[in-house]
Amino acid sequence: MPFGVDEAGKGPALGSMFAAAVHCEDSGALPEGIADSKRLAPARREELAAALHADDGIRVGVAEITPTRIDDPETDMNSLAVAAHAEAIDAALADLESDELEGAPVSGLCDACDTDADRFARRVAEACGDRSSDALANALEIDARHGADDDSPLVGAASIVAKVERDAHVATLAEEYGEIGSGYPGDSTTREFLASYIDEHRELPPFARESWSTCEEALAAAEQTGLEQF
Repeated sequence: MPFGVDEAGKGPALGSMFAAAVHCEDSGALPEGIADSKRLAPARREELAAALHADDGIRVGVAEITPTRIDDPETDMNSLAVAAHAEAIDAALADLESDELEGAPVSGLCDACDTDADRFARRVAEACGDRSSDALANALEIDARHGADDDSPLVGAASIVAKVERDAHVATLAEEYGEIGSGYPGDSTTREFLASYIDEHRELPPFARESWSTCEEALAAAEQTGLEQF
């Protein structure tokens, strides 16, 4: 399969989710050391992501799902993961020439973000069909598997790109707002940041996923504390 897709940041209470698609006809041409991003040190992930972007023989596409989209009551995280994968595939394959779409299908593997991997693959394929050119949509064959970031070098490469994008996003937020931690609900630094920000501003930070229980509970706790002071 010449392309792989993965996401980073599905679970945090702060910031965007990112997905990446990496296309390479020969996975042997990928930089040495590709693995699931969770198995690599941050500096190594950054080195590998830079190498992937710099190689003219490798196509890389990235999609961002913002907190505003995540908080939309008309959607859910599984649907947003589908959209993120499809948008990343579109971005990676947008410049494929017509002759490259003739003959054998353009096949790809996604790390499944649904308990039903086959359903996830079907939904991603349908989403690509909604936004891709007819030629590309008709040429795509998409599979999905759980743990694909461990099993497939291309999905591993996509996991690295998505994780580096997510980490850069968090670093940019921290530069403006101070240390926010990882953004995940279990991170004490993230919880402390939320409590401190709400205490000072009486509202959630603009990059919070307002519909998530971590954010709702932090806001409710601050409101209760304010009431008890009167």
